[in-house]
Amino acid sequence: MPTPDLMTAELTLTGRITTASNATFLGSIGEVEVVYKPIAGESPLWDFPHGTLARREVAAYMVSQVCGWDIVPRTWLRDGPFGEGMVQLWQEQDPVQTAVNLIATNQVPEKGWKQVLEGQDEDGQMVALVHEDSPALRRMAVFDMVVNNADRKGNHILAMTDGHRHGVDHGLTFHSDHKLRTVLWGWLGDPLTAEERDGIDRVTEGLNGGLGRNLADLLSVEEIESIATRCARLRLEGRFPAPSGEMPAVPWPLF
Repeated sequence: MPTPDLMTAELTLTGRITTASNATFLGSIGEVEVVYKPIAGESPLWDFPHGTLARREVAAYMVSQVCGWDIVPRTWLRDGPFGEGMVQLWQEQDPVQTAVNLIATNQVPEKGWKQVLEGQDEDGQMVALVHEDSPALRRMAVFDMVVNNADRKGNHILAMTDGHRHGVDHGLTFHSDHKLRTVLWGWLGDPLTAEERDGIDRVTEGLNGGLGRNLADLLSVEEIESIATRCARLRLEGRFPAPSGEMPAVPWPLF
């Protein structure tokens, strides 16, 4: 069967993700499974301009591609049953893997995992928020700093069978004010690796070329300039930063 034109072939809805805060649908374009988020279904927010989340998701994909880390699945804008929206290739994650978890504090592994925080669950038991200590997740944490991700929840990280880690749900990104809220704080203060520095540099270079031109259709001039500022700060400091500002350092809920 020929591959459908993902921009123009009919987008058929097959279900809805009811736990999402914005209208989010499962669908298909021919045999290709996708996620569809119409702009008309975006909920108003106090700190992000209304009707811009879909474009921010596409911008996140573009930055991910320039980084060279394939964090964000292919994402684009197109028309659909409820108007223009973001469409993203569906990813079938491994049901037996998890990159982020809440576990009892006395069960935190000594190796291979990073503890972010601890607290009490609804039964009063002490639990810890942990995430795996892997190069793939480190790259995602660096990516989130570059795009200023205000909503990196645990279930926004898809653990794939081959060990790859995809990040999804990037509508709350690219604000010109500091907004970083993430569950991936485990490397606080650690030096950036050469690979991580190279990814940041590719974004900086791209902003002066094709990436900058493409983002101009999706983000404001101030938001694009703030990407360059964050990249320069990361390269100057050369390490994973600590939380800052008055906003919470982690999103809520965590998952």
